Amino acid sequence: MLVIALTGNYGMGKSFVLALFQQLGAVVIDADKIVRSLLSERKSVGKIRALFGETVFSENGRVNRDRLAELVFRNNSLRHSLEDILHPLVFEQIDSFLAAHRKKGIVVIVEIPLLFEREYENRFDRTLTVFTDDETALRRLKTKGIEREKASMRLKAQLPIEEKKRRADFVIDNRGTPQETEAQVKTLYKKLREEANNGNHKRTRKFQ
Repeated sequence: MLVIALTGNYGMGKSFVLALFQQLGAVVIDADKIVRSLLSERKSVGKIRALFGETVFSENGRVNRDRLAELVFRNNSLRHSLEDILHPLVFEQIDSFLAAHRKKGIVVIVEIPLLFEREYENRFDRTLTVFTDDETALRRLKTKGIEREKASMRLKAQLPIEEKKRRADFVIDNRGTPQETEAQVKTLYKKLREEANNGNHKRTRKFQ
């Protein structure tokens, strides 16, 4: 098994690339989906209520994700506190999945948005950054109905994409057409499959 952490910045195409890997046969895990499920679980909801009070809850008692996002992306301290609540629970589920599916030759792609911000890279065999320039990301997000101000705020809360590219073992350039991105993913997946079958997954790059 070869486990790859896929990251990038907001609006740069992480989910699109993850779906391409899945179509090619990779096993994929989306940490954001795990977070969304955790926001409805009693264990994490209780901790969120203790941290934020009723401010981030809707009338039906559920976490209002938009309200929560607006708060944490304006306050670094609150954002880090929320991450400290959710991330250990996310990795519990990821580790459990990997333990149950460990098999030679499998390529697992795990989408981790805050991989380098929280220094999680050494949990994985390899790392991959999907990138565009910020303007391309903002333009694509606008077509999805996401306001430029909100999108910019999220981008500014993340490490610059050039730093994520520098720290990654592999990069995918998603500035072009979907077909151009797909061609890069196919080439990389072939390489990853060969490495997974080889069985030597010792990390070759370390960053301080």
